[in-house]
Formats: sequence, structure tokens, C-alpha cells
Amino acid sequence: MTQGPPKDSRHLLETPLTEIRGVGPRIAEKLAKLGVNSVEDALYMLPFRYEDRREFRKISQLREGIHEVFFGKILASGEVTTSRSRRRIFEVIVGDDSGQVSLKWFHYRKPWIANQYAVGRKAVVSGEVKRFGSQREVHHPETELLDKNQCLEDYQSSDPMTFGRILPVYPLTEGLNQYSVRKIWKQVVDQFAGYVHSAMPEDVYRTYGLMKTDDALKQVHWPNQDADFTLLNQGRDPARRSLVFDEFFFLELGMALRHQGVMLEKGLPFSVNHLYTKPLAEMLPYRMTNAQRRVLGEIKRDLISGHPMNRLVQGDVGCGKTIVALMTALVAIENNTQVAIVAPTEILAEQHFVQFHPWLDKLGLKTAFLRSKMPPAEKKQILSAISAGSVHLVVGTHAVLQDGVTFNKLGLGIVDEQHRFGVKQRAVLRSKGENPHVLVMTATPIPRTLSLTFYGDLSLSVIDQMPPGRMPVKTRVVPVSQRNKVYDQIRTELSQGHQVYVVYPLVEETERSDLLAATEGAEHLKNNIMPEASIGLLHGRMNPEEKESVMRRFKEREIDILVATTVIEVGIDVPNATLIIVEHAERFGLAQLHQLRGRVGRGQQPGQCLLMKSLKCSDDGQKRLDVMSQTNDGFRIAEADLEIRGPGEFLGVRQSGLPDFRVANILRDGHVLDEARHAAFQLVADRPDFHRDQHMSFVYRELLHRWGKRLELARVG
Repeated sequence: MTQGPPKDSRHLLETPLTEIRGVGPRIAEKLAKLGVNSVEDALYMLPFRYEDRREFRKISQLREGIHEVFFGKILASGEVTTSRSRRRIFEVIVGDDSGQVSLKWFHYRKPWIANQYAVGRKAVVSGEVKRFGSQREVHHPETELLDKNQCLEDYQSSDPMTFGRILPVYPLTEGLNQYSVRKIWKQVVDQFAGYVHSAMPEDVYRTYGLMKTDDALKQVHWPNQDADFTLLNQGRDPARRSLVFDEFFFLELGMALRHQGVMLEKGLPFSVNHLYTKPLAEMLPYRMTNAQRRVLGEIKRDLISGHPMNRLVQGDVGCGKTIVALMTALVAIENNTQVAIVAPTEILAEQHFVQFHPWLDKLGLKTAFLRSKMPPAEKKQILSAISAGSVHLVVGTHAVLQDGVTFNKLGLGIVDEQHRFGVKQRAVLRSKGENPHVLVMTATPIPRTLSLTFYGDLSLSVIDQMPPGRMPVKTRVVPVSQRNKVYDQIRTELSQGHQVYVVYPLVEETERSDLLAATEGAEHLKNNIMPEASIGLLHGRMNPEEKESVMRRFKEREIDILVATTVIEVGIDVPNATLIIVEHAERFGLAQLHQLRGRVGRGQQPGQCLLMKSLKCSDDGQKRLDVMSQTNDGFRIAEADLEIRGPGEFLGVRQSGLPDFRVANILRDGHVLDEARHAAFQLVADRPDFHRDQHMSFVYRELLHRWGKRLELARVG
């Protein structure tokens, strides 16, 4: 049974921070920059680390790489000039009876800092300890200076909130300090944490050993004296785990209800007679892999079930997802329904159209390409044909989702590169028919925790096998200074009858850009480097006919070197291409680089990928290049991408309609996600009428409050 909180508690949590003692308009403005406006915001702005002030370490015991707190006397202070860079810094030497340590400031106001850190003063210091040679240093430490005649014991007893305990450390913005922020947060926690109640059922608390939310909030802000300091700083303490579980539980409960809602809806029951799939299989120049056939089997079971399919197909570059999608489309067409394929960019949509329409033509089926900008007369003709049902397969971008697009009988929607689309776009596509089947695909491997969190309402299929003969592509990072060696490599490949891709980030160079551009690159290669080679140019500003012509000529070996932008990221399959060179590789994302690398090594010869690194390369850029040179594993690359960019940017979270979590961290808390997901799905399985169950009404109301709009839960209510 779930006990709800007092009726007025949510209203109390909306109390503005200006009603807290010490928070005037100026402080409130600064806190607002951190996204903290109400007491609820403050309660869920958790410490990002902790300081152990139960006792001070001796200076001789300070550990490198650890944030330490210690006490000492200022032995020397003043400006010094570094020997290497000749840079002026302010240095303070602090000592106790066990040793000395150097405090350094690289940015400072000299009169103020010199006055503060006078020789003879005593200070409590906190900061990360570093070692340079034989000297230990703390850069830009936090310090608390004692009055001249004050001893440490008097200082500690004058402020029991700051000493003899584990202290929270909060995010700050300019004009705020830890001492004042802690005082504010202590008031908020003491006065309002007791009004926070979770709606999770009691048996979930018992089964998973969770703390009640109000107790967890008190503990996470002000840990007990005997709390495990290591677990606290790892974000794995029992209090934080309880808050993370609560956050994941309600998201996964929404996912479970969406899943249940889909399963309970009536769908189009298809039959599978292989009317078109068998002839297509005979046209293909290769046999499908066991993994492709297994996934097709999973899809067919969904299609004949009588319930709408809602499946995510995930697979690495080159595993053959597109053929699986086309086979699925042909089953829908065989059942006298239409198919819509939606891609995030016009380039990708166009490539699907170019790839699919020759096969469908041979099968006597009609394909249409719908893009946002096209002549009105042509668009009107296509829309009319779609509405009449004479078009079997429509390929396009978001244009397919617009109000003016009406299908005669939509049986299947296919969404490509799902991470670029959100829940809402999938819902719009579904609304174009009577509960059509939906298949979503991604070539961007999604780490399991992300898949469960953001696509938990979808059934998952993984194509985990490459076509026969695919060999790992050898990848090297090449500094721009070695460009001539790269040209030699191109000549070697051409002399062996192979073909080469050269990829640039831009179409043409602008005055504001230092990037080499595709058009200039193609001209330079043709005029100055390899006049004997046939060089083609492919970019997004060309019209569809031009692109198709260039791609066809490259595939038929009329072009030796294809200079392109990321238009070739997906879709082009040229088995004779063995080398890809990516200019300014550090400017590309990991997913893009992985996709680009997948363009080579598709035939009998091994592929090579040369990543050209510019002189200006950021730390993140270097990390991406290192990952690419170390592994071909798409899932490892995705994990690294997630670590570098974070979940929000990795998935385009803002686009998908799901926010960053307040407490949970999906990189750190994957194990808690598994538990919360199991608990949520079990609750819905045990109570099929959960959202109508009176005992669960408070749980359901809380779910709608947190996630209702974002997960479109009204339709299962």
C-alpha cells in the first residue's frame, strides 16, 4: 500500500528561495543561474563531492590526486616567476610540524592576496594535492584564515557546522562561496526535506532496501558521522542510490505502461507469403547473414501477432540493417498497405530512395521521394498518388510527418537513425494510419543503459554479425605534416586497381574557416597532385540526379577518387573502395567517424582509414581519434562517445523530449537502472489495470506529474 504525502506538501516545495533567511534578490539571482529557484530545486541540487572534516590530515600524510583538508601556518608568501614560461604566479608555503606544501594562484589580485596571506597567519586549506618533482602543490585552494590570536580548537568550536563532520560541496557560480551556500541548503533541508514523499509502493522499498525519500535527502546533503566517505564521493552511498532508484523507477514505470499500451492495442495482422521478399532475396548479390535472418524472424512474429510492432533494430556499420528494413517493407506491401521510411536528413532519405527504387521498380512497385523543398506541382502529384494508394513506399525526411501527407492505408512506418528522432515524431507517424507497425533503426550503437532508459518501450533486435568477408579496417591517425605520405598511399591503392574516398567537413572554404573544403580539395588533387586520376566530387548541395550519377559512376569504377562531404556517411556500398582519408578528422564526432570508416573494407580486400589531424586539435578531439585508432567495436566506440559527450548530447536528449536526470547518472548508475526497471515492469505485470487501481492512484498521479506529457501516457490512461 502507498501512503500519500500531506495534500499541501507539493505547494510547500514550490516555496521560492527568497523566503529562506539569507537569500536576498542578489543571491537569488545567482542561484537562478544554477537553475535553483524553489526549495524543491535546492533539495535536488545535490553535492557533487564531499570533504572529510572529521579530522585534519598532517601535511606529511597528504595524498596525491585526492581532495584533502589540512591545517597549517603560512611560512612564506609572495609573487614568483616560473623558470619555464616566465609567468608570474602567487605562491604561499604552508607548514605544520610534519612538513610543508605549496599553494599556488595563477589568477589573482596582488594587493588583496598579499594582504590576506601574510606570513605567520594560520589557515585551514582544502584542494586537490598534486606533485611536481619533489614538491607537493595545491592550485587555487579554498582557504579559511584564522584570526591572528585564534587557535584551531577555538576556531572549530566557533563553527560546529563546518568542522568535525563530512561536509557537502555544492556547484557554485561567481559571487557565491561554499560557506554561504551550505548555510542556505542546511535551512532548506531542515525545514522542507520532511515534506518530500515518494509514491513508490512499500514493497518496492522493502525488496530493494531503499531509504524513504525524505531521509535520503537529509542524508545525501548532510551525511552521518559514520558514513562511508569513499562511497559518498563515488555517488554510490545508500541515500543517493535510493534517490536514483526513485527517479529511474518512475521513468521505467512510464516505459512499462507505454509497452503495455502498445501490446494491448489492436494492430494490422499481416500474413507472410514471400510474394516480394523471395524475388528480392534472389536479386541480392549475397546471401543474408544468420543474424539478419534471425532479426527478420523476430520482426515477422510481431507483424503476424495482431498487435502493432514497436521494435528497435540496432547494428553496427555494414551489418545489413537496410536490407532487413526493405524486406520488412515488402511484407507490408504484400499485405496491401503502404510503407513510410523517415530519415533525419535529406541526404540520408535520398540515399535510401536511390538504393530502394531500382529494386522496387523490378518488382513492379512504385516508390516516391518526399522532401521539404520541391516544386509545388511535383509535390502535389506525389501527395495525390500517396493518398490514392498508388505509391507503395514513401521515403522522406520530416516532410513525411507533415499534416498534408495522407496515406490510403499506412501499414508500416520505418524510422532511420532513431537517436535523431523523439517519442513525438514516432507518435505522429503512428497517427498517419490505424495503429501501423513501427520499426526504428540505428547504426549508432547505443550502450545498454541508454537503450533501456530512452527506448524502454521498444522491443530490441540486434544484428550482431557482419556479412562474410568483412575484415576489420586498419585505422591510423596521421598528422597533417605527413600529407605527402598520404598521397603516396593513394597512389599505391590506385596502382592496384582500388578506389579511394577523401572526406572533408565543408563543401567550400569560407573566409572564416580554416578547414580544407571538398571543392578546393578536389581541384587541388586534380590540378596539382594526381592529374592522371579520375576525380569525382559529391556534396549535399548537388541535386538528386547529380548525386545519383556521381555515386553510380564511382560504383562502376569510372571515378578513382571520390572527394566528398559526410554525404557518404551512410548508404554507399562500393566493394572496390579500400582507402578512406578523413581531413580534419578531429572535427567529426565519433559516430560519424565510425560510419565513415564503414565505407571501406566492404569487398575482398582489407580497408584502411587515415584520420588526418590538424595542428589545432582539442583534448576531446584527440580522445576521439585515440578511440578510433584503438578499436573497431561499435559498442566500445559508443561507450567512449557517451563518456566524452554525456548522455544529453549523445542522444540529442532535448530533441527526444526527455530531460537530463536530476539525480541519476546513467554512466554511474546502470546497475540501479536494471533494478528499477525490473521493479517497474513487475508492478505493471502484476497489476494489468494498474492505472485504474485505486490502491495505485497516488503512484499513477505521481507518474503523470513527472513524465505524463513527455511519455504521452494519456493514451493508456
